[in-house]
Amino acid sequence: MEMIRVSSSAIEAIGYDLATGLLRIRFVEGQDYDFHGVPESVNLGLIAATSKGGYYHAHIRDRYAN
Repeated sequence: MEMIRVSSSAIEAIGYDLATGLLRIRFVEGQDYDFHGVPESVNLGLIAATSKGGYYHAHIRDRYAN
């Protein structure tokens, strides 16, 4: 999966597999977390968000199995 580097104090990179709905987030501390069943719209929202960490907390964390 290709990881896209993003500008964020919390998130270093984001990867997404459209076929499976797998979203991978690499945090600045170096950990990768996988989230399953994530709609493409949520992935695009994360990429476009001014605050990646804020978007993660509001729309991804505790909503998708990891």
